[in-house]
Amino acid sequence: MLLQWFNDYSQVQVNAYANIFHHIPSFKQSICAFRSISPEEACEEDNILQSIAWPKIPSITSNFRFKNTSDPSCSEFTILPKVGGGQWYIGDQLEVSIIIRDYYCHPKTSGGDFLVASLKNRDLQAGVSGQVVDHLNGSYTAVFPLVWKGQAQVEVILVHPSEAVTVLQRLNTEHLDRVYFNGTFRSGSVTETTVCNVCLRPTTQPVCNYTDVRTGEPWFCLKPKNLSCDTRIEHSKGGYSHPIRPQEYKLFKHNLNMNVPLLSTDSSSLNLFPDQLTAESTSVQFKPTGFYYKGVWQSLGNIKFHQFDNESIVQCLKGKVIHMYGDSTIRQWFGYLNNAIPGLKEFNLHASKKTSPFMSLDYKNNIQVTFRCHGPPIRIRTIPISELRYIANELDTIRGGSNTVIFLSVWAHFGNFPIQIYIRRLMSIRSAVKRLLTRAPETLVVIRSGNLQSAAFPVTLTNSDWYSQPCDKALRAVFEGMDVILVDAWEMVLAHHLPHLLHPQPAIIKNMVDVLLSYTCPQKHK
Repeated sequence: MLLQWFNDYSQVQVNAYANIFHHIPSFKQSICAFRSISPEEACEEDNILQSIAWPKIPSITSNFRFKNTSDPSCSEFTILPKVGGGQWYIGDQLEVSIIIRDYYCHPKTSGGDFLVASLKNRDLQAGVSGQVVDHLNGSYTAVFPLVWKGQAQVEVILVHPSEAVTVLQRLNTEHLDRVYFNGTFRSGSVTETTVCNVCLRPTTQPVCNYTDVRTGEPWFCLKPKNLSCDTRIEHSKGGYSHPIRPQEYKLFKHNLNMNVPLLSTDSSSLNLFPDQLTAESTSVQFKPTGFYYKGVWQSLGNIKFHQFDNESIVQCLKGKVIHMYGDSTIRQWFGYLNNAIPGLKEFNLHASKKTSPFMSLDYKNNIQVTFRCHGPPIRIRTIPISELRYIANELDTIRGGSNTVIFLSVWAHFGNFPIQIYIRRLMSIRSAVKRLLTRAPETLVVIRSGNLQSAAFPVTLTNSDWYSQPCDKALRAVFEGMDVILVDAWEMVLAHHLPHLLHPQPAIIKNMVDVLLSYTCPQKHK
């Protein structure tokens, strides 16, 4: 029976939702409701889960020895010689061998460490991301395309040792409610606040079911003692718990074993020479979406990205309506356009600074820009329930057309839940995007991927880059083949010399906006 672990459901109509989602009782200490999906979507979900599965790693036991864990100071990388020998040219593929060792400097014999790699030249403000291949025996290979003339320096970072990954995996199995939310209820002079979540622990307290009837997205709050479920007026961020074991804390030490660069056995740099091959014609095995050169993001695909100044932004967006939906990482785009377009003035909708909705208008140039945060789960300041809406529902209200641009970014608030919750949210949004493009195929839809943020402890227990990377891969898989544009924030942050931050610095945001405007106005550039 649906939600059989609820003690008293007299306040909600459970049967009305019985066919919308099913219940997953397999988690050890928490139970989650997942949005129902079709058999075809279930098969697709299984394929995605297989494609993003992390290598199996031995579990951490109560008597594990820290000195047997991955030690970046003993680990190293080596630039492998060019196949066939000779100089390095633009268009070649660079391979780097990585060996992970423990604190005794003994080579590890299993994989599962989370590593990221990039190739950079800070003087040229050049950078490109690399792909890391896990050989499951303590060795890894990083692969890079060579795309600019001059020096290039390899950078390999141990984000998490494999032992820390096992902790992050366990948290997403046993402690799905370690980020919790508050629901505020009010009737007259009586106000109560209770805990809300996608995942609530079994309880004898009655529960209010706020599953969205149209999308099937589940959401629950503990019922207040003296008020009914229909008196909920506000949603807000609650807090965090950090349920890790005493011996696990040392696995998350900044500058010791978390987000630490590895040293090279010899030189970490090489010189690249021009060749007849170009970046666009290279046949390397790994081809990222782009790279930086002189601080500007260059495409490795078929489109040429342009730089937009304030005047050309206005000319590009004249007569257009831009709707932004998602988390605070796309709210940065809203702020960027507000600052870049002189005549764009924010209209006061009486929303607090870090919530939504926001709207800006440029009457002279007929430009409208809006931002609305996505529906729960979302860690946000207090927001009225009436303003907390699911993206799929919002997209269904848009007429669309050649003057309409949609920007989406949904990822930063889902890492601490089972990945299926995120995949199914994306599928729901995808269905709405399909409906929009069916009725208005001229509509441009741009999706921003997630990005690295190098979170410190204890934030990494909920916002680790290890959580973000499967979300990033799932997003690409769900929207693959659709007529939408991807702004690859993951690569744009990894390839840049600036620090990895949840909210990237202005130089990176400027390049992101240039990319999306290049798709919006491919011929209208200065």
